Amino acid sequence: MPCPAFLRIPVDETVTMGVRHPSEVTRVVPDRAPSSANTALVHAEAAYREAVGAAGEYAAARVASRIVGAEVLSTRRRVRALRRHWIPRLKTALARVELALEQTEHEDAVRRRWAARTPGRGTSGADD
Repeated sequence: MPCPAFLRIPVDETVTMGVRHPSEVTRVVPDRAPSSANTALVHAEAAYREAVGAAGEYAAARVASRIVGAEVLSTRRRVRALRRHWIPRLKTALARVELALEQTEHEDAVRRRWAARTPGRGTSGADD
């Protein structure tokens, strides 16, 4: 059974922290001509409009809270994985590369000193 038109509540969306979620509720409860001159009914109708609007706002806020909360939990998991696994692995790899680079630089310096001390040894040896 379709929802009556007076109960439809359009919801605008926004993006927070990269997550799309409901943000603003537009209260659309059409005015109707009073069916009787009973003031209690008029007050009840006004209270109904307020309650429907508040329920829509609450529902949008609750959904937004759940969506953003789920994204926060997911981000925490990713950060934890980075801190526990990826960062230590990358630090270890960086230390290995730095050590290899330092060793290569040291070997090059030794070769240059050795070549500087023995003139004529840097050639192919065809002169011997």
